[in-house]
Amino acid sequence: MSPASDDKILVPVGESATMRNTVGYVVREAMDRIDAEEAEVTIHFVYPVVWDKQDLEGDAGEDEETLLERVEAWVAEDAGIDDDESLPFEMKTAVIGADQYLFSPVDYAELLVEYADSNALGHIILDPEFQPGPSTPMLTPLVAELDRVESISYEEAPVQRSVRGRQLLGRSFSAINFLTVFGLSYLFYLVIGGFAGTFDYATGAVSAGIVAALLSNITLNGSLNPRRSVIVLARFLVYVPFLLWEITKANLEVAYIVLHPSLPINPSMERIEPSVPRGLPVTTLANSITLTPGTVTVDVREREFQVHALSDGAREGLYDGTLERAVRFVFFGRNGARIPTPRERGQDEEEEETT
Repeated sequence: MSPASDDKILVPVGESATMRNTVGYVVREAMDRIDAEEAEVTIHFVYPVVWDKQDLEGDAGEDEETLLERVEAWVAEDAGIDDDESLPFEMKTAVIGADQYLFSPVDYAELLVEYADSNALGHIILDPEFQPGPSTPMLTPLVAELDRVESISYEEAPVQRSVRGRQLLGRSFSAINFLTVFGLSYLFYLVIGGFAGTFDYATGAVSAGIVAALLSNITLNGSLNPRRSVIVLARFLVYVPFLLWEITKANLEVAYIVLHPSLPINPSMERIEPSVPRGLPVTTLANSITLTPGTVTVDVREREFQVHALSDGAREGLYDGTLERAVRFVFFGRNGARIPTPRERGQDEEEEETT
């Protein structure tokens, strides 16, 4: 393997408003180095796959490959290369991390450094708005992690950030999202206020319209896929009786503890890192844990849950990951349910070592 150098560049890519300008900056830097130093420049554009971007039911990598194809076209355009000509530098594109669970900046930093080391790349150029997931602000914490690595240098591409703001109804408007939030808000209004007559129907429609206009782009990340939404809803209807059964079993265990003369409790605070992405899956799992007697989700930060367990049985159930598997099934199908549980990932042993 050849030694790493600053002429061998790694560029992580993802959907962002500044990605196009970042690619242009990287190409200009490569051309300048070739002209000034007659160096052999190598550029690797890689797409790290975030968890909630993975389609565990098929078509994995389609969006990533599409973006990388656009990057290749941008590179050829910025380098002034026709279709029948070769680039003046070596370029490679790749999707990485598809077989791993990537969530925190630590995960991404480790993945990028590992890829750079294995390909003898000595320099990373970062898009200032690098954000592989819709709710994963990445650059600042990622830079903090890269600061700890001495084997590789990095820089942020000096490209102009776009000025972004929430739009009430604009380019980011999605009719499906609007109608979904409107329908749910309207139904909630009528259920709470009662189906009393024309006045309630009218005021409910106005209220639901205001809520949908203000919150549809905040409540839902991206546009809903109607087919996938129906599938998730059907799985959720299966999940509800399963959750009720788990609540019933937990109630019986707590009742046994309360009625037992020696009151066999062993309260503890447990720290787990469930394999679910942010957003609705995390909310569903955290609330399901709290609804099950014997466990309470105290705090959720990044990918870490702080859960209070009342007894050894509640603690064991937490690391067995029964609810976690069920929630993954709801949102990702059978393939999502096959991911190892917290116990299989060794988190129970890690917790024992820290206590």
